[in-house]
Amino acid sequence: MRIARLAALLLAAAIAMASCAAENRDHRPELVVGSRPDSESKLLAGIYVAALRSYGFAARAETADDPMAKLDAGAFTVVPGLTGKVLQALQPSSSALSDVQVYRVMNSALPEGVAAGDYTTAAEDKPALVVTPATAQAWGGSDLSLVPRHCGGLVVGSVRGFRAPSGVGPCRLPAPREFPDDATMFAALRASELTAAWTSTADPGIPTDLVVLADGKNALIQAENVVPLYRRNALTDRQLLAINEVAGVLDTAALVEMRRKVAGGADPQAVADAWLAEHPLGR
Repeated sequence: MRIARLAALLLAAAIAMASCAAENRDHRPELVVGSRPDSESKLLAGIYVAALRSYGFAARAETADDPMAKLDAGAFTVVPGLTGKVLQALQPSSSALSDVQVYRVMNSALPEGVAAGDYTTAAEDKPALVVTPATAQAWGGSDLSLVPRHCGGLVVGSVRGFRAPSGVGPCRLPAPREFPDDATMFAALRASELTAAWTSTADPGIPTDLVVLADGKNALIQAENVVPLYRRNALTDRQLLAINEVAGVLDTAALVEMRRKVAGGADPQAVADAWLAEHPLGR
């Protein structure tokens, strides 16, 4: 009789504990992943929202003109960005160029209470110069390190609003001619009105008949790798694992394809969800 009563008490206690655990899970705070309101930033936020949800955590995206300020204030839990842009906002005079250097210096410059997760070594969106095949042939290759050898007389273009680097290695470039959009700029490049045109490595609008100059191991342009910033002590170990797992699966080609879909009118969160469904984390 005593054994039966003890078993009943233990069963009741186990049910109560399970009920409490379920209640706690149901009332876990929803994680807010912040971004700027532009489509590229919303796509990055969508990727990390999808990552957190794939681990079973409630998460949603929210936009703000200054997401870093919201992160610093605790209104946002996670804010994805690009390492170079974050570094330039914190230390505009930094001369770090390689992905490792930029991440290290950026990390040390973050405000107290904010930390950086793992950056995506294979996914970047850094400035890049595009030339015609004829120019690449005349220069003897498609490496960015060739630019300083042909520095004199370069005519460079960029889309209005693009923050173009002022130089490539020792070559100080002239102010770029501005164009309203990619199509107009690349048409000017094909017409030999420009020597080179600025774009970025994850721009889905780069025509396949043009040549993107590759930045080599000794980087000449500052790295711009995808990185999640987050509030210190605001994420559990598994939540942090979820956002860090993105670094192992996201690459530039995937970023280009997702941006192409978003540019075509697709919802950034839906695009991110579909990509993660095809590239599940932790596999």
